[in-house]
Amino acid sequence: MGVELISAIRKQYNPVQPSIFYKADSRVSYQEHIPADLLHPYIYCYWQLVAPIPMEQPFIYRVVADACMDIYFNMHDAADSYVMGFCKQYTEFALPQSFHYVGVRFLPAAFPYLFSIDGSELSNRYEKLSDVVPPLAKYIADHMQAGYTADKIVALLNKFFTNRLIKQTPATDPRFMESVLQILKSAGGLHIESELNTGLSARQLRRMFNFYIGDSPKIFSQIIRFQQLLKAKPSTQLLKSEKLFFDAGYYDQSHFIKAFKTFYGTTPAKIMGE
Repeated sequence: MGVELISAIRKQYNPVQPSIFYKADSRVSYQEHIPADLLHPYIYCYWQLVAPIPMEQPFIYRVVADACMDIYFNMHDAADSYVMGFCKQYTEFALPQSFHYVGVRFLPAAFPYLFSIDGSELSNRYEKLSDVVPPLAKYIADHMQAGYTADKIVALLNKFFTNRLIKQTPATDPRFMESVLQILKSAGGLHIESELNTGLSARQLRRMFNFYIGDSPKIFSQIIRFQQLLKAKPSTQLLKSEKLFFDAGYYDQSHFIKAFKTFYGTTPAKIMGE
């Protein structure tokens, strides 16, 4: 893929998954773990979501749009693993009353690159990992066991993905990677048709984004712009100002709020202005 280009993506993009939903419930813990150095350009983090004591009701886990793809599995039944594609809206899962979920959050374009999978076939959905990448599903089922420590889990995942990366030889068009970087550097603020110029035709660009990202350059840019807002954490006063909407590329407040609710599931004032 071009180590320098893909490494630059990691430097430019740190996807945010807000922890407000599980931090508010002391029965549930969430942690992120950094992968091995060799994997940094491809994997943003490994994560764990744990409820060791059974709860009275199923736990609702919300995932906001972040332009990434994830795999995840329950340590209580590691054979039951899934991959979640690029999503252009928030997603909610009703989890069992007791769980220990482990996941891998891939940086944009990394999962399709590593496994030669068409990202568009997974967009806005999740599929059983055994139907998408059988060797990975088998490795998880064979090696992961309930009771393993975080260090043990991370070591096992590092081993699989490091071996995969060493064997991986396909390359992608550097013009595509440069397009991704330009969008990231502009925080999603580029006008795709007139300002994104890397030598690819509009048709070529869309085809590559569909394969490696899972959706169009325009949708990818919108999510990057949304993620930038999450990281900025604007004040309640700023949320009410027109300047914020225009700076973020929205033409009015209602457009801004509608887009935010699509990606997050609630209004920006409720989660940023508290």
